[in-house]
Amino acid sequence: MEEYKNIPTSGPGSVGTLSIEPDQKNVYSHSFGMLRDKTPYVDHWMGTDLRPRLKALYNRGVHKALTTQTGGAGTAGTAMIQVYLDPRIVDITRKETPLVELIPRVSNQGMTADFNRLTNKGSAFTAAEDGSLNEANDTYERVSKQIKFLYAVGRVTGPAQAAQSSFILQGALATGTGLNENPFSSAVAPNARQLEVVTKARALREKEEDLIINGDSSTDSTEFDGIVKQQSTTNVIDLSGASLTWDDIETAARTAFDAGGRPKIAVASSSVIQDIRTIMIDTFKFGPADMRVGAELPFGVSTNLALQTLVGAIPVIPSRFLSNTSGAKQIYFLDVDQIEMRVLLDMTFQELAITNDSQKFMLKIYETLALRAPEFNSFIDNIA
Repeated sequence: MEEYKNIPTSGPGSVGTLSIEPDQKNVYSHSFGMLRDKTPYVDHWMGTDLRPRLKALYNRGVHKALTTQTGGAGTAGTAMIQVYLDPRIVDITRKETPLVELIPRVSNQGMTADFNRLTNKGSAFTAAEDGSLNEANDTYERVSKQIKFLYAVGRVTGPAQAAQSSFILQGALATGTGLNENPFSSAVAPNARQLEVVTKARALREKEEDLIINGDSSTDSTEFDGIVKQQSTTNVIDLSGASLTWDDIETAARTAFDAGGRPKIAVASSSVIQDIRTIMIDTFKFGPADMRVGAELPFGVSTNLALQTLVGAIPVIPSRFLSNTSGAKQIYFLDVDQIEMRVLLDMTFQELAITNDSQKFMLKIYETLALRAPEFNSFIDNIA
């Protein structure tokens, strides 16, 4: 290395100018950069430690080109490229709420929904000429349903309202059954508070739908009784774990008809609807389009399946709140003319007290479900 002896240097540890062959330079400079050959770079007796300087030199060499990974990728480290958040939020917990729309909502004064039922008419009779005329008494009964209270509470901090941008909550507004056209529409939330309000409103509607089917005041006194509880064992066709047949469907519709009802819709778990479609294809050779005949429903609710029974076409809608467990599946045939949501207060927004740097609110509904005549309905229970 004689050619390097006359290169000026200020002493041990200084950086001079080298001329190294390219292949040698690549290996050497990986650790020492332009440091002169044979230069002591760690000598604590002489007070020399060039490692921090060499490390900095190496780091500059590694990142001498600005890339998409400079500083880290995505949101990690000190990433140099901005992350653009999609303003659309997908609600993966969403559930359709068709019964909220299909069951008539009736205003109700007071804390109970009271109505009378005529349970027995005094019989008419025939008689001989100038025979005795004795009156026959009618029998009535009073039914009283307690109004129950549904709530959804939200809170948004002041900083969140100041900093959060606008979002679109997809699937926030749900109508229909989810079988035909897309029943969900999006809601724009221009700020954090509005997003919280929309989300809580959706949660309250889903809770209402769940109670309409599964509410049970005997296990939770704050709930009103739903269809399953109020129908109880009235007009039940219990399959005890057997498979569903078309004869079971006809029998259920006839049972409701014989008791005075005319079912207008049927509500079933999704697996029961699959069972019915299989029966219709195998038994009647129906195609998918044929199954829709007579399936129209009001309020924008649509379905792909209608059952042709002695009471006419009965559209069937699926419910995500009924069980798909084999041996516990159900389908309910409902005469909705005698089913009501008795409402003291429909969904209402109310501000709550401000105690911190946040805004708190609640949404509330006061209501109960009234099956005025369970005898007009029927259901098939414990389907395999």
